[in-house]
Amino acid sequence: MRFKLIVISILMALLSSSCRQEEEEPQQQQTRPQQQTQPQQQVQTQQQANAGVNMRTGVVQEVLQATSYTYLKVKEGDRDIWIAVAKRESEVGETISFSASLEMKDFESKDLQRTFESIYFVDRIVSGESRGAGAGPESMEVPHQMKPVLEKKEISIEPAEGGITIGELLADADSHAGKAVRIKGQVTKVNRAILGKNWVHLQDGTDALGKFDLTITTQEQVNVGDIVTFEGTIALNKDFGAGYVYEVLMEEAKLL
Repeated sequence: MRFKLIVISILMALLSSSCRQEEEEPQQQQTRPQQQTQPQQQVQTQQQANAGVNMRTGVVQEVLQATSYTYLKVKEGDRDIWIAVAKRESEVGETISFSASLEMKDFESKDLQRTFESIYFVDRIVSGESRGAGAGPESMEVPHQMKPVLEKKEISIEPAEGGITIGELLADADSHAGKAVRIKGQVTKVNRAILGKNWVHLQDGTDALGKFDLTITTQEQVNVGDIVTFEGTIALNKDFGAGYVYEVLMEEAKLL
């Protein structure tokens, strides 16, 4: 009898232990997803922290004001650099952060009558210490845009003698690459003294592949609304950095 009681006690103990294990397993399974999500949260936090990695920070040493740009001599670490930004107020001793820099070598500013051995045209700038991931787009200043939002004009202009239309150029740009082309059209926008050039947008009423505007770089002076004839060399996929890429560009154009 005593032997039977001992056997029954052992069986009940084993059964109780098994039940406890089955109750503990779901709890362990529930904790596993939380443990697995921790690395993901760490990755997200790291990605947010890296959002400001491309920002550069320096202290303004000198300020030169020109017509369209403010030129700043900035001490970045142990070196001095020059940067240019759309005209703004700035003071010596101010700490600024900037990004998306386009470096130009031997850049001549006609306004300042000065040539910079090296200068960076910056896309964004923010005052104060580097804000890293906390600095959102709303805190940045966006400089003078070379590529505006364009609207097709209701115009119809006959091509110049010996020239072609904008539509013909855009429809067969490859065959004109590296060649001098003559275009007549109406000036729809002008950005002056950017990277040492005037940037003129021209339309003549024609289009191709949904495109109707031709960008021209020139030293000539024209105004919005002028009907002009330009002759210049066609360049394709011209990349000036900082997001300014032109599929078709007429360079160093002259007025005829």
